[in-house]
Amino acid sequence: MKNPGFRQRFRRAALVLISIFVFLFGFRLLYSYTSGGREYDSGGSISNFFESNDIVRRNYASEKTKRVSYEKTTTDAPAKSAPAPAANVGEIKYEKKGDVRTRTRSFENDEKNVRTRLSAFRCIIQHEQNMGRPGDRELYMQIGVPPEQFDSCFLFLKTIGKVQTADVTKTDQTSEFKNLEARRLSLEKTRESLIEFKRQSGRIEEFMNLQNRILEIEEELQSLGVQLGDFASENEFCTIQLSLVEGSGPAPVSLMHRLKVTFEWSVQYFCYSTIALTFVVICAYMLILIIDKLKPVAERLMKRISEKKENE
Repeated sequence: MKNPGFRQRFRRAALVLISIFVFLFGFRLLYSYTSGGREYDSGGSISNFFESNDIVRRNYASEKTKRVSYEKTTTDAPAKSAPAPAANVGEIKYEKKGDVRTRTRSFENDEKNVRTRLSAFRCIIQHEQNMGRPGDRELYMQIGVPPEQFDSCFLFLKTIGKVQTADVTKTDQTSEFKNLEARRLSLEKTRESLIEFKRQSGRIEEFMNLQNRILEIEEELQSLGVQLGDFASENEFCTIQLSLVEGSGPAPVSLMHRLKVTFEWSVQYFCYSTIALTFVVICAYMLILIIDKLKPVAERLMKRISEKKENE
């Protein structure tokens, strides 16, 4: 049987390459439909404006808790005479934060409604930023909410527009509050000791060093006072971060756009596949040449070994 001519070999190679490209194109197009077009959805989600802009305003609240403790009784005492459990009332400091991101087509009406209801909930707008032009406006608010109004306010904000995310995070801050209190008491005691020591006689240099140290401690106490002020009962708030974006979200992905992206992706990975296949073929070809070169040497070596064994 004669070997196929150059044209026939060329047609076979072209058919293989076209089949690979068609497979990649069909796979990518099918994936774009089954994935819902999410890979093209660049404007569907609302980014977290507050994290990206480092808005630092922490609110804290407290709640009373009861810890029940039982007194020890002797084994001889009757069960009916056992004392009632004693309830110790403790206070827990916590940080509660809500995050609501929503889109709306009635931006002005919803903004007005939000401001009216926030006043009714006795909330405080601690940070606000408006951006964009009519038709593409964005409103970001960091809201201080009284703890007892948090749930009602959060549920109301979830009714505005088309909510994309609505999350609540609650973090215990009791240990942080106690650490600040302990540090404040320690600095106050240190300051009192230095003031008493300053009243004693000594050199001017020692007096100046003591005075500078007292001033440093007072600055630290002022800074701690600001931090502890956030935990004060009159400053108790929870936080809600509201992101209100005008519009109904991204438009549906068109067929032409899908075909364009699919074609670009297919060409890119077809080139990668062709380069990889060419590299494999070249490596295989070089390996075959090496084997062909070493085959006569191996045969001669095996022949010598067999002859040596026969002579022995």
